[in-house]
Amino acid sequence: MKGKVWQEIKNLSDVELETKLRETEEELFRLRFRHSSTPLKNPLLLRYLKRTIAKIRTLFKERETVKASN
Repeated sequence: MKGKVWQEIKNLSDVELETKLRETEEELFRLRFRHSSTPLKNPLLLRYLKRTIAKIRTLFKERETVKASN
């Protein structure tokens, strides 16, 4: 399942990736805010979102280096 999500992210265009990044960052912010007042049922979701953000940013960086080298 994890591989499917990563493949879907890799196939997104730059605009779609930016949108996905903003949405994920907003969701992480909301969950952190909610988690500070009451515990979440699944606190591992915070880790998952942070890792997803890191993967998206890494993909952006890879695409930049490919464009720069061409």
